[in-house]
Amino acid sequence: MTDHGPQPVERQLPTEEARDLIALVRDLVRREIEPRAAEEEDAGHFPREVFRLLSTAGLLALPYSEEFGGGEQPYEVYLQVLEELAAVRLTVGLGVSVHTLACHALAGYGTKEQQAEHLPAMLGGGLLGAYCLSEPSAGSDAASLRTRATRDGDTWTLEGTKAWITHGGIADFYTVLARTGGEGAHGITAFLVPGDAPGLTAAPPERKMGMKGSPTAQLHFDGVLVPDARRIGEEGQGFAIALSALDSGRLGISACAIGIAQAALDEALAFLAGRRQFGRPLADFQGLRFMVADMATQIEAGRSLYLAAARLRDAGLPFAKQAAMAKLFCTDAAMRVTTDAVQLLGGYGYTADFPVERYMREAKVLQIVEGTNQIQRMVVARHLAGPESR
Repeated sequence: MTDHGPQPVERQLPTEEARDLIALVRDLVRREIEPRAAEEEDAGHFPREVFRLLSTAGLLALPYSEEFGGGEQPYEVYLQVLEELAAVRLTVGLGVSVHTLACHALAGYGTKEQQAEHLPAMLGGGLLGAYCLSEPSAGSDAASLRTRATRDGDTWTLEGTKAWITHGGIADFYTVLARTGGEGAHGITAFLVPGDAPGLTAAPPERKMGMKGSPTAQLHFDGVLVPDARRIGEEGQGFAIALSALDSGRLGISACAIGIAQAALDEALAFLAGRRQFGRPLADFQGLRFMVADMATQIEAGRSLYLAAARLRDAGLPFAKQAAMAKLFCTDAAMRVTTDAVQLLGGYGYTADFPVERYMREAKVLQIVEGTNQIQRMVVARHLAGPESR
């Protein structure tokens, strides 16, 4: 058999500008991220300098309007950039997705005055954002959140705790969902909170099985004062804003999942091409060839699914069902593919000398974040069969 290893992903891109963008990203990750990815993840180092570089290069602002410093790129292109980043280091790919999610509320629901004041710095000023919806007792049931914002004149006072916050404690700004009215989804409002606001503190980062370089922490709001000028949207509109952001964010998670899966497949192919057993290359054994064929098929199917959803979004059409399907399928596929990659490498796959064990640990969290895959099944079923009877 001819020696045959991994090949670069052949991407379907709408413009020459998009092709140049992917080439730029591949060059950047090869020079600035890949050489230190494994070492920094093992050490739990967050690469803040990489995010400053991404901001300077315009890669933290790709899907947003040029009017405020964005890249004006369609989601179809932005997501493929995320995939390229996540394939090298999930801490970076997911971090860009979370930052984009944190900018969504202001970009989509803020006033022109708010957008002009804050978005240029958020999109291209070297800042890093975080998104604060989940709480210790409000995860999948996000509408039951308890963090409260109380109004006194033109100032709101925030009290409560947020949990599982990516970039918690290091972000420059937080998009925070807090209760301003009664129980349920209609009593929630969105706020833009500075990272250095008095009364805002972070707990020590969680000790996680993967993504050790990306800090995840609880945030405590103890009398945090926020001017009404930093309220995003109308009072009580916050939960609708949050769901809108999550529809787009789920596509980001989908792209990150396919990035990890592609990296695992590439590593497995390189190993099979370079190792011999029983006098033959491993890549000659039919059982192993069938495994990589199945892995590649799942990756292509996932990529097609998230891109189809992205194209609906770019066309201004409903895409929530397709986003949930993509998140569900792509993250489950990433878990299967990375597990198979570990198996294909045998004992080597279980060691930290090869990256597939890291990919497997990282893939697991993608089945949980931004709506567990059980929640995605509920979302899809509601689109198909209507809401559950009470």
